[in-house]
Amino acid sequence: MPTLPNSMWSIVNDRVNSLPPAQIRAFDDEISAIPGLVKLTLGEPDFNVPDHVKRAAEKSIEDNDSHYSASRGTIELRQAISAYLQRTRGVSYDPEKEIIVTVGGTEAITATTFALLNPGDKVIVPTPIFSLYFPSVSLTGAEPVTVNTAAQGFLLTADRLEEELAKYGDQVKAVVLNYPNNPTGRTYSRAELTALAKVIKDHQLLAIVDEIYSELVYDQPFTSLASLVPDQTVLINGFSKSHAMTGYRLGYLAAPAEVVDQVSKMHSFMVTCANDTAQAAALEALTNGQDDPVEFRQHYQQRRDRLASAMRKMGFEIAVPDGAFYLFAKIPAKYGDDDFKFARELARKAKVGVIPGSAFGPGGEGHIRLSYAAADQNIDLAIDRLADFMKN
Repeated sequence: MPTLPNSMWSIVNDRVNSLPPAQIRAFDDEISAIPGLVKLTLGEPDFNVPDHVKRAAEKSIEDNDSHYSASRGTIELRQAISAYLQRTRGVSYDPEKEIIVTVGGTEAITATTFALLNPGDKVIVPTPIFSLYFPSVSLTGAEPVTVNTAAQGFLLTADRLEEELAKYGDQVKAVVLNYPNNPTGRTYSRAELTALAKVIKDHQLLAIVDEIYSELVYDQPFTSLASLVPDQTVLINGFSKSHAMTGYRLGYLAAPAEVVDQVSKMHSFMVTCANDTAQAAALEALTNGQDDPVEFRQHYQQRRDRLASAMRKMGFEIAVPDGAFYLFAKIPAKYGDDDFKFARELARKAKVGVIPGSAFGPGGEGHIRLSYAAADQNIDLAIDRLADFMKN
């Protein structure tokens, strides 16, 4: 087995070397070997890709659709994305100049940060939030400024954003918004986004907005920040959550042409282009699969209500999620606030796998995240096991 000589450790990138492993995946790997574990750990829909989408992928293969596409994605898919965003957000994007098809939302985020951030820039990152944003910003030499939103119901308010901007002035280049949020499921009303949009516009900030869960909003209409301040928004979305296409690894971003030109460079350096078959499937999903997320959403909402009700009776505090498929639960005080310890004991003794809240940044301490993108029988089994654990 090859081993890098100690004398050569200096070859590694210092910024990468200083990063901890991705905590969500690392903790999932740590507990996954426990026999009989019910996993409510990862944001992985338990539904299969809709049949009509699979047929489109199969036809792409049969048609030998196996060559490089345009770097920004097939024009047919970009046109469909443009039509979808016009229909659902009321924002018009030129499919040739203002949209890029990416290898998942992850690549869209990374290509954006590397294309637009410089060393010394500061980026406001409201927390708790999906942990990818921290390394995506810091690897560019920019600094993520974490803003703990726990006291504001896990939402960044316009007043709080103004307070943070007052501390750093012109050093702040961008703000990240992910909503519905991972891990809390909270989302913003139109009034809340309108107030944020004014601050963003007044301070000439770039807004990097991850809307990957936008089709999974339960109790209110979804509003996109891009509909309020399109000239300063990078809109990121994809197909993993809306159509259960996580393994297809397909996302996209839409932004002003001047931004897309720069992000497109980074995108082409990183991946060249997205694969043809996934793009054919995504085209079918957008063209003929508008109702697919509706069925998923109905199931998720039922699971949310069942799981939240049961956990409240056990003594957990929960901010009911407005969307996505996560519950973010505060551990009862008698168990302390060491969420990693609690999650490990829950896995070993109750055989229920969850993610410690600290993995999502400040404000996550003393919480656990449960994904209810799991089969109904697993949700019920997890409830029973968790109830027994809390009693004993």
